[in-house]
Amino acid sequence: MRCPFCGEPDTKVLDSRPAEAGSVIRRRRECGGCGRRFTTYERVEEQPLFVVKRDGRRERFDRQKILTGLVKACEKRPVPLATLEALAEGVERDVRNTLLEEVPSTTIGDLVMARLRKLDEVAYVRFASVYRRFTDVERFREELESLLGRQKKEGD
Repeated sequence: MRCPFCGEPDTKVLDSRPAEAGSVIRRRRECGGCGRRFTTYERVEEQPLFVVKRDGRRERFDRQKILTGLVKACEKRPVPLATLEALAEGVERDVRNTLLEEVPSTTIGDLVMARLRKLDEVAYVRFASVYRRFTDVERFREELESLLGRQKKEGD
C-alpha cells in the first residue's frame, strides 16, 4: 500500500481489526519512508446484482428497499428493527448465494414472505396484500384462509 503523504510503497501494518460488523477490516499503517501513520479499509468487492421487475425493467439490488417494505408491514407490531434488518440481510445473502447476476423481483418477494410468515402473521398479510397486488376482498380472504390452513396443519 503506497503512503498517501510521500508515495513510498513500503508501509507496514501496525494494527488490524474488524469494522462495520465484521464486513470490513480496518488497518492502521506506518510509512517506512516518512514515518507518518494512516488508516486503510479493506472490504470484499461485491458483484453488482440486478433485480428484474415485473415489467421487465432492471435496477440495482437495494437491501434498503426490502427493509422499507418490512418496516411498513410491521408498523405498530411488536417486531424490533434489528430483527427486520437481520431478515433483510438474510434475504440478500440468499439472493447473492444464487450466484446469478439478475434475480426476478418475485424471487425476492417470495423469500421475504416466507421469512415474514414465521415472524409475524399480521405483517405477513400486510406485505402479501401489496406484494401480491390484492385487487379485491376475495383475494385477501383466500390468502387468509391459506394462512389459517397452514396453522391448523402445524398444530396437528
